[in-house]
Amino acid sequence: MRYFEFRAMNTVILLAAEGPAERVQAGFLQAQAYIQAAEQRFTRFSEDSELSALNRSAGTWFSASPEMFEVVTLAARLQRQTGGLFEPAILDALEQAGYDRSMEEIRAYGVAAAPVLFRTRQRSIHEALFDELRQEIYLPEGLRLDLGGIAKGWIAEQAARILATCSMACAVDAGGDAFMIGLPAGLDAWRLTLEDPLDETKGLAVLKLPPGAAATSAVTKRRWLQGGEQRHHLIDPRTQQPAETDWLSVTAIAGSLSEAEVFAKALLIGGPAISVQIAQAGGEIEFIAVDRQSKLWGSNHSREYIDV
Repeated sequence: MRYFEFRAMNTVILLAAEGPAERVQAGFLQAQAYIQAAEQRFTRFSEDSELSALNRSAGTWFSASPEMFEVVTLAARLQRQTGGLFEPAILDALEQAGYDRSMEEIRAYGVAAAPVLFRTRQRSIHEALFDELRQEIYLPEGLRLDLGGIAKGWIAEQAARILATCSMACAVDAGGDAFMIGLPAGLDAWRLTLEDPLDETKGLAVLKLPPGAAATSAVTKRRWLQGGEQRHHLIDPRTQQPAETDWLSVTAIAGSLSEAEVFAKALLIGGPAISVQIAQAGGEIEFIAVDRQSKLWGSNHSREYIDV
């Protein structure tokens, strides 16, 4: 297995592939170029991105690229499928919580604003309209989207499919969101470490995964102080506040990385009380959760994915 690592999308990207050295290296460079270009399309931290242009267009129809149209319509479908626990129309809440710049900048300079009162009206992507024939999106005035997580998963999966054209088996891991194609030579599964959300240097288990997707969402990694109060990036759409969760992290296993990423967040926000209901809404979703005592919880078949 050959490896290639770089930073993009505010995280470490790890590419892994098997095959002839020259072909794999070419695949690494193609996948890297794709990720970097796609990041510029979907980031909310650049006024020049297509996402920023879409948000500015609220109140008028926006002519979207095929990539943007696919991700936004996918986000709308998954918002309905998760009962609103995944909601991309939470950009106002993210910014008011202090997440108004990249995590790299927040970690370097902190946030200046003290906590503020949130708007009482909750916005939702279900208010958006879509014209599939013209590939146009209509956002009502005042509605702005954050596609960070779902776009990251979608981009990583597309990059893995590019890499697969140059390799016999490959994987793309984008900060804990991984998409795997084929199997490493001589192995019956991919093996990933399930991190302790309280100490990323420790592993709680080794996961054995088939080709497909796995994504982890946690409330312990993207954190900052705002007016002396601990905040994090996982917004509960029901309160418009950083979520208060029973679990510290959830790893979701699915066929697509976008779905794994979305359901990991929805399960983390929803918690144990409605976890079975949420997982069933995802069809083939399995999950493993870590609570505040580092105990593992999971769906009915989750033990099958833990290497003992």
